[in-house]
Amino acid sequence: MTTSDRRRPAEGPRPSRSGGANLPGRTAELELIDSLLTGDGPVGSGLLLRGEPGVGKTALLDAAGARAANLGMRVLRASGTEFEAGIAFSALHQMLYPLRHDVDRLTDPHRDALHQVFGLTQVPVPDPLVSTAVLALLERITAEHTVLMIADDVAWLDRASAAVLGFVVRRIADAPVVFLAAARTGAEALFDQARLPEHPVEPLDARSAADVLDSHSPALAPGVRRRLLAEAVGNPLALRELPTALTDRQRSGKEPLPARLPLSGRLESAFVAPIAELPAPTRKLLLLAALNGDAGLPMLRTAAPGTADVDDLAPAERAGLVHTHAITGRVTFRHPLIASATVHMTPPPERRAAHKALAAALTDAPERRAWHLAEAATAPDEPVARALDEAALAAWRRGALPAPDPHAPDGTGVSDRRRVATSAAVTALMRAGELSPHPVDRSRRLVEAAFLATMTGQLDQVNRLLADAGQAPDTPTGLVFAATAHLLTSDEGDVDAAYRLLARALDVVTDTSQNDHWDHLGILYALLLVSLYTLRPEPWELLASAMDRFPAQAVTTFRLCYDAYVDPSRKSDAIREGLADAFAGLPTDAAPWQLIPLAFAAVAMDSLVEYRYLLNRMIERERDGGAIAMVIPALMLLCHDSYVHGQWDEAEKLAQEGLDLAVSYGYHFWERQVRALLASGAALRGDADLARARSEEITTWAAPRGMDVTEGYARSARNLAAIGQGDYEEALFQAARIDPPGAPSPGVPGRWVVLDLVEAAVRTDRIEDARAHVRAAQEAGIARIGPRTALITAGAAALAADDGEAGALFEAALALPGAARWPWEHARVQFTYGQWLRRTQDMAGARLQLGAALETFERIGAAMMAQRAAAELRATGVSFTPSDTATDPLTTQERQIAELAATGLSNKQIGERLFLSHRTVGSHLYRVYPKLGITSRAALRRALEAVVASDEDDRLP
Repeated sequence: MTTSDRRRPAEGPRPSRSGGANLPGRTAELELIDSLLTGDGPVGSGLLLRGEPGVGKTALLDAAGARAANLGMRVLRASGTEFEAGIAFSALHQMLYPLRHDVDRLTDPHRDALHQVFGLTQVPVPDPLVSTAVLALLERITAEHTVLMIADDVAWLDRASAAVLGFVVRRIADAPVVFLAAARTGAEALFDQARLPEHPVEPLDARSAADVLDSHSPALAPGVRRRLLAEAVGNPLALRELPTALTDRQRSGKEPLPARLPLSGRLESAFVAPIAELPAPTRKLLLLAALNGDAGLPMLRTAAPGTADVDDLAPAERAGLVHTHAITGRVTFRHPLIASATVHMTPPPERRAAHKALAAALTDAPERRAWHLAEAATAPDEPVARALDEAALAAWRRGALPAPDPHAPDGTGVSDRRRVATSAAVTALMRAGELSPHPVDRSRRLVEAAFLATMTGQLDQVNRLLADAGQAPDTPTGLVFAATAHLLTSDEGDVDAAYRLLARALDVVTDTSQNDHWDHLGILYALLLVSLYTLRPEPWELLASAMDRFPAQAVTTFRLCYDAYVDPSRKSDAIREGLADAFAGLPTDAAPWQLIPLAFAAVAMDSLVEYRYLLNRMIERERDGGAIAMVIPALMLLCHDSYVHGQWDEAEKLAQEGLDLAVSYGYHFWERQVRALLASGAALRGDADLARARSEEITTWAAPRGMDVTEGYARSARNLAAIGQGDYEEALFQAARIDPPGAPSPGVPGRWVVLDLVEAAVRTDRIEDARAHVRAAQEAGIARIGPRTALITAGAAALAADDGEAGALFEAALALPGAARWPWEHARVQFTYGQWLRRTQDMAGARLQLGAALETFERIGAAMMAQRAAAELRATGVSFTPSDTATDPLTTQERQIAELAATGLSNKQIGERLFLSHRTVGSHLYRVYPKLGITSRAALRRALEAVVASDEDDRLP
């Protein structure tokens, strides 16, 4: 009989998959364990799992024990612990204790030897006899069961037990006994002499790590999630424990994460122990390296003269804690949490001394020096406060940290470090306020922190910071007003109150010679936002008056945005040239406040597509702890641009990301703006019910707040939904609420609604109203704003013309340069042209135009208009099978609900996002499950992935 035959039960079951079923990314290890248990693998009867702390060795041993039990094996287990390492036979006692009643069946010498192990006799027994007694006991037990022996953390086994188990391991090759052990990387022990085959347990791959984190902490803010994944580096224990050490505000992203993440008790136990064993000089160098993320040997020599030498790093390198690059000398921690543990285990006085030493070594880097001095300070210190203040302002103005983040995980690039620039500036200003000995300086710095907090998603901190700032005689009152206005706008959408505050802010600003003064930037940006979302002229007039008080070059971005919204038809060429020059003149890492006014102007001129890459770069840099208040509108503007260019899936992805950020950080103003765009998106896709529900919610919110532009977008959604359904009375009513017939506005969104109103008027036999609206649009110069408005105006003119002129006007509209760049409007003009051709009995021409319109509607996802185009084509005598026969078993709304449910959202949360009741959501899910062939929410994710894969297969040639 072979060894594997002796090991496998007679009936031959395979190991049950229940053990280790919840170990993502460990398929290879579990298969290796299965082969060990059944004797089918390459490693014989013993195996040592070796890996770093928290990597999951114990979980694999647990899985092995469960699988062995399912096979009918007897499982014996012991774990080495530091406090029992000095007690002889303590581990052997733990492992053999379940067999204590079988000991009396052995011969007297063996029985007495094991009684000594169990503490049942005081008579000393030679250690070799204990070893042979254990073999005898195993031989008796294996007559009835195959045995699995598990030894965890063998480095902490007491020497007596380690010697006995090593003796046993070398003698079980032909016995029905399996030995499985685990040890930390770098931990040396007597048991190593057993020379078991080793298998390295590596960190989880990126996908498995994300699965572990999401399953344990599904509601983390995106930036927090990315930070935890980066710091955990695939360590399962860290993935589970790091979120538990954070506060609710930190997990939600409302409060910046600390420089070094706090460690739970389990993480401290896992990572602190090997550091604590190092000599004091080594720990000192590790602390300096941990506090200054890009530290190299020259820096360490300078920061630790006479008290520690770089050779003192050798013990840490031998223990595998750090690595020193042979050429650059940069010191890199094997795992980021080793650096965190080094900092956390160090008493505060020693940490402050290390910061002070680093500051002294950074004489050529004043901004980095300021950060270390601030960490070392224990009392108010104006020079330190001033240096930190200047560093914070530099971070905001440049859109970057003043220095590489000393707390970023090793290997983090500069662009990654800059993501936390603005939130770091808030923290720095608050610390500068604490270190300010004079009330006036303290007040100013806290007001600056409050203003920046409105930008970084810390809205609930603004009032507290302003209150803490007090009202010292020289408090920058203008910035107080600006911060409060930002808060009112962002949180409540109260633009009228914000406008009044900003008017007062301008009254107290007298010195406009400093182009980048905080008061000026804050007031102008807040006033621009108020102006963009109301049709009242007063905010725009106040903005014009404010800009006149500054040098022209200081307000170029605001001036371009003003012209794009207030005077676009007369200055369109100059605006486009100005935008091209302004975007070209931006630095590579342009600050958000430089970009956003230009992006709003580019959207108004339908030219953002040329500059999308700049916005994407800013979003990537700022989305994690940066200027969230500018990331959200950037995503919204990109969404708008994607919609007008027919990239509707991309538009909805961008909108959802912006909406998630707005909801998470409490930017209710931006939340409503994004929802208004999504309402139009639903209408474009033909989901009229969803479009109306979203539109009504936005209108109810916007109307009493005087947010005319937001209300206009919401009504535009209902107008588009009605057009898709052919309900032109409703379409005309909604379009007329944006701009009345005969009075089109070159503003936003009026300039884009001309075709909608004219078509609705024509279809409801109000032809004179339609023609009056076209004439007024032409006189207002709306066509001169840009190629898109030119197509809209030309299409409207053709639609309203009499039959003698309509054909030529339709042809002229479709022949406009770049007309096809706007697929929705282009297909609309083709569709109406095809309808006119069919009505005038030109069936061949009608088929050509309607077929082209149908192709575009299907391509961009305009389902309702595609149905109407198909119906018109059939009326011309064309018989065809629609190309969009659904392979997806779900409706649009069912898929939307299912995808949200698969992310872990509750029915109530899904309902809040989609403006549905939780009962409606539940009803939809009840219909979804049988369509997908599942019975529970837990199976949604894989079922949806299968549908997507099926769709992709269907599209293959």
